Amino acid sequence: MVPWGFGPYNAAGMKLAFSTNAFKQNSVDEAVDEIARIGYGAVEIMADVPHAYPKTFGPENRSKLRSRIADRGLVVSNINAFTLFACGDTYHPTWIEHDSDKRQLRVEHTLAAIELAAEMGCRTVSLQPGGPLIATGLSPDIAAERYAEGLHQVLSLAKKLNITLGIEPEPGLMIQSAGEYAAFKRRYFRDEPAVRMNCDVGHLFCVGEDPAQVIRELADDVIHVHLEDIGDNRVHQHLTPGRGVIDFSAIFAALRDIRYDGWMTVELYPYETSAAGVARRAYDHLGKIH
Repeated sequence: MVPWGFGPYNAAGMKLAFSTNAFKQNSVDEAVDEIARIGYGAVEIMADVPHAYPKTFGPENRSKLRSRIADRGLVVSNINAFTLFACGDTYHPTWIEHDSDKRQLRVEHTLAAIELAAEMGCRTVSLQPGGPLIATGLSPDIAAERYAEGLHQVLSLAKKLNITLGIEPEPGLMIQSAGEYAAFKRRYFRDEPAVRMNCDVGHLFCVGEDPAQVIRELADDVIHVHLEDIGDNRVHQHLTPGRGVIDFSAIFAALRDIRYDGWMTVELYPYETSAAGVARRAYDHLGKIH
């Protein structure tokens, strides 16, 4: 066993965190304890069942979780508000649903996640990039308008509580790439520092972008980083770092170059039956990279 809160930095001087969304077969308390035992310096909290779905994760639970995280020598790297299993699935309800009531569910969930972030002492909330366009019949312009409208509904609270919203490009969704994120940002949120990018390096690699180049070109937009490995086929399947072809050394060099001082959160949600093992392997692999 390593002591609580041991070694939050890797060899490149980057701060490593791990997401609880890999621990869906465990309680959030168990996830926090294991992440701390391994040596990560921070924990990303899944704002959804079975962990910290804001609607049912009340004041007493929040207070206890804050204390537990602090006692283990951790901080919260990010609140992950991407999924909504509590009333839908991985993607639904989305920001771009035809049904306005369903869109409102997504808005209300995000407002609650922003409040949760503030209570947990965290400065970022990562968001789904609109939702899947396939089978919706929506034009990209209408989808973008709906997404922007929804974000505007949560922006004032985010700014009031000093929380930054991190749009996370993902293959197959409305905003798939960093280039699409940048176009959306310019069109709807130009000069708005509270709307930025959650930089998932695997997602960028899957759509043919160079994550290190994106980090340098969009340095002012990178508010939080997700790490996972991807195979050489560029299929969107999260792999444990070291099992794919992502050049983490180049990514860390780019982050150093832009003087990024935030957290890098390892996100391995498909591995809920082996979460502790993959968290350990990721920590060991990333810890050696310069």
